[in-house]
This record gives sequence, structure tokens and C-alpha cells, in this order.
Amino acid sequence: MNENLIKGSVTKSLLLFALPMILGNMLQQLYNVADTFIVGQFIGSNALAAVGSSFTLMTFLNSIILGLCMGSGVLFSMLYGAKKMDKMKNAFFISFVGIGLLSVALEAVCLLLIDPILSFLQIPLEIWSDTHDYLFYIFLGILFTFLYNYFASLLRALGDSRTPLLFLGVSAIGNIILDIYFIVSLHMGVAGAAIATTMSQALSAIGLFVYVFFQQRDLLPQKEYWYFDKSVFQKIKDYSLLTCVQQSVMNFGILLIQGLVNSFGLVTMSAFAAAVKIDSFAYMPVQDFGNAYSTFVAQNKGAGLEERIRKGTKSAVIVAALFCFLISTIVFNFADTLMLIFIKPEQTEIILKGAEYLRIEGACYLGIGLLFLLYGYYRGVGKPGISVVLTIISLGTRVLLSYALAPTLGEHMIWWSIPIGWFLADAIGVVQGIRKEKWFSRKRAEDEKVFND
Repeated sequence: MNENLIKGSVTKSLLLFALPMILGNMLQQLYNVADTFIVGQFIGSNALAAVGSSFTLMTFLNSIILGLCMGSGVLFSMLYGAKKMDKMKNAFFISFVGIGLLSVALEAVCLLLIDPILSFLQIPLEIWSDTHDYLFYIFLGILFTFLYNYFASLLRALGDSRTPLLFLGVSAIGNIILDIYFIVSLHMGVAGAAIATTMSQALSAIGLFVYVFFQQRDLLPQKEYWYFDKSVFQKIKDYSLLTCVQQSVMNFGILLIQGLVNSFGLVTMSAFAAAVKIDSFAYMPVQDFGNAYSTFVAQNKGAGLEERIRKGTKSAVIVAALFCFLISTIVFNFADTLMLIFIKPEQTEIILKGAEYLRIEGACYLGIGLLFLLYGYYRGVGKPGISVVLTIISLGTRVLLSYALAPTLGEHMIWWSIPIGWFLADAIGVVQGIRKEKWFSRKRAEDEKVFND
């Protein structure tokens, strides 16, 4: 475990903690990128569209579980910073049982409702069968998604962001190898890509659980902590459910956009599928930096180090702005070249549509970078509800503008609606932050009651 988030250089602490999270998420994205690359190169554009249209649904479902785990992680960070290990172990028991049961229920519902889900997404008949097969095997891995994200959130909440990275690295390499084996050697099509992904997720989930069980046994609650504490449950509910809502609302909006994109045909679907992968990779580091910043805020809030949080906020804004400027320059100037990672050179129409998307988004990454910091800040100071509001503003703007304008003006209006939503939410989040400078003192009494009971 690592306490450097509550002492030492603020910027150095943030960067050292964030870097393994950034690398870990990049490896996690390799699951889908490997699927997209190998499917696009060895099967064809229809299969690529099937995998691409599944990506937003997978992200939405994962965001539900990730949000629940992240919310519990914020509470773990606060309790750890306050040195309340007994309370933290009880919180572990309550959240693990609750989120685990919800994950099992989610997996069962998804497997039962595959066909209605495909109808909702407006999946074309040409790729219906491939999409169905892909999602069936992906849904089988939902429980593994829970196990990995739960134990990764636990370790990161206590300052260890390196161990989850190691297990994820092995899993990502395994996914690529299995993709090649199932798709290229066994010719299993998109089903092979999904099986490879699920097997790789199982590897990282089981591996991380075994590591915690044998190497970090002191973090696990003994039987004396297996009881229901109403005050702890209330805190878990507040943090986990609101963070889950924030994450899932964000990705549900993207899911709605996917349905609109699908209505423009297979060329637009393929362009969007490839461009979104590049887009996600581009801003992923600042997203993970925002999550690391949230843990930094939560630990220091638990320790009562309010001035350190203010210094960390200034450093975080500077680092995020510099990164966004750099990545915007790269994506804007090399959009066509980046599309060639997934699309064959002769598919010029797909490349042009995808490059248009990337140039519009790429010019505006500062908007999403600031928004991720706002999400992290509000979660860390115990105001996850504000993150939900900002997400609704951002995604609501995107969905409303897209559905209102794209049918008559073209799919490029979908691309423009995204940064407009980012900057609107940024403006409201910053104004709200200026008005609420006294959050720390108002929330301290409530949190200390939970910590000290």
C-alpha cells in the first residue's frame, strides 16, 4: 500500500499514481482494439460494423459495474486516509456482496434480452447474426468484469495502481494471442473475437482476486466484519449508485448516438466504429488522470488536508491542459493516417467520414479533459450527484442536438454535438465550483460521524 497521495510533492504524487492507471486502461482498451483490427483486416467491413456497434453497448454495461466499484473506491480512499481500517473492512463486505449480486443479475438480464437489445440498437439484418453471436459471449464475461474492477478499485483506493496494471498486461497479451488463434487459425469469425475477450477478462479477474487473497490478506474482512451497518451502507449507496448513474448515463447517451449512427448505413457505422476507438485512446489518459485525481482528493479529504487538495487541483488542471493540447495536435493533423490502423486504404469513403469525426473531436479535447477533472473532483469531495448533473448536461446536449439536426443536415452534426456538450457542462461545473468553496467544512461533520461511529 502507498500513502504518497497524502504527502510529498503534489504533482509528482498525482503523476506517479495516474501513470499505471493510464497504462492499465490502454491495455484494457486493447481488448476491443485487437478485436477491431483483426476483425477488420481478416473478416471484413460487415464484421467490423458488428463489433463496432457492440462496443458502445459493452462500454455502457461495463460503466454500470465500473461506476459501482469506483464509488466504493472513493469511500475506501476516505476511510483509508482517515485511518479507519475497521470501518473500511465492513464497507468492503457490504459493497462486495451488493455489487456482486447486481452484476449477476445484470448478466442474466442481458443474456435473456439479446434480441430486444439488437432491435433497440437498430442493428441491420446484414450483421444481425454476427452481432448476436459476439454479444452472447461478451455477456458471459460480465461477472469477470465485476471481479477485476472491484479489486482494482480497492487497490487503487489505497494507493496501489501498479498491481492491477500487471495483471491487465498479461490479460491484454493473452487477448491478442487468442484473437489471432480463434479468428485467423480457427476461422471462428466474430464469435472467436468475443470468446478471446471473455477468456482474457477471466484471466485478469481471477488473477487479481488470487493476488489479493494471498498477498494482501489483511485487506479482506474477517468474519467479525460480516455484518450490515446502516450508516456505512448509506454511504456506499450514495457514492456507488450516484457514480454508477454518472458513468452509465454518460455511456447510455453514447448508446443512443450509436443507434442514430446505425440509421445512416454500414459505411457510417464502420467509420464511426473505427474513429471512436481512436478517439477513446486519444483522451483515455486524461480520463484516467481524472480518476487518479479523484482518489487523491478523497484520500486527502479523509485526512483533512484541504490546502493540499487545492494545490492538487491547480496542478491537475495544468497537466490535463498540456496533455489535451498535445493530443489534439496529433489527432487533428493525422486523422486520415490514424484511420488506416483499422480501415484498408481502398475504403476511401469510410476513411473520409472517420477522419471528419476525428478532426472535429480532436480540436476540442480540452473540453473533455476539464470535464473529467470536474467529475473526479466532485466524487472526491463527496458530491457525486453534481457529476451526474454535469453528465446529463453533456450527454443530453449531445443527444438532443444529434437527433434534432443530423436527420436533415447529415451525420457530421452528430460529431459537432459532442464537443458542444462538453464545453456547456464545463462552464456549469466551473461556476458551481466557484460558488461552493465551503463544501469541505459542510461535509466534514457528516463524514466524520460515519468514520468515527
